[in-house]
Amino acid sequence: MRIWVIMMLALAGWACRSDDSFRTTEMPATPISDFVLQDQHGQPFKLSEQRGKVVVFFFGYTFCPDVCPMTLSTWKRVYDALRADTAAVRFVYVTVDPERDTPEKLQAHLAIFSPSFTGLTGSPEALREVYADFGVYAEKVNIAAGASGYLINHSTRMFVVDARGDLRLLIDHAAPVP
Repeated sequence: MRIWVIMMLALAGWACRSDDSFRTTEMPATPISDFVLQDQHGQPFKLSEQRGKVVVFFFGYTFCPDVCPMTLSTWKRVYDALRADTAAVRFVYVTVDPERDTPEKLQAHLAIFSPSFTGLTGSPEALREVYADFGVYAEKVNIAAGASGYLINHSTRMFVVDARGDLRLLIDHAAPVP
């Protein structure tokens, strides 16, 4: 409960900015279906095993040129501000590009921001089920030139799941950290 209050106070501080760059939506307690995906260490991650912690989800990919690294930078600042309370919060980055985002790639990428962040991947089918439960959009877009060959258009919200496993807050990716 204490960590939920801390997170809400931090987020309320962001919401009090005079500009319109912070958009957040509080949700009635909305259960999220349990799922199992693979983390960046090759271990299973099961949502139901996170009970007792606040879990902040973002759906992105390691090759993302803009929103994803900005979100991870924001997470780093929030994580550092939580200090002793970090054990009660889990930051979970779910790939929208399982073709390129192997566990090893996720591990290397997330370590740039914080080795404490969790990266998840899985089969396209398993990931689609998770996307559907959160209401996440992800679409591969081929590009004519460049080494990557494609980018992913995807949802840019963060999703906060409370310690009981219910979705409680949607946060716009542009939420500034004071």
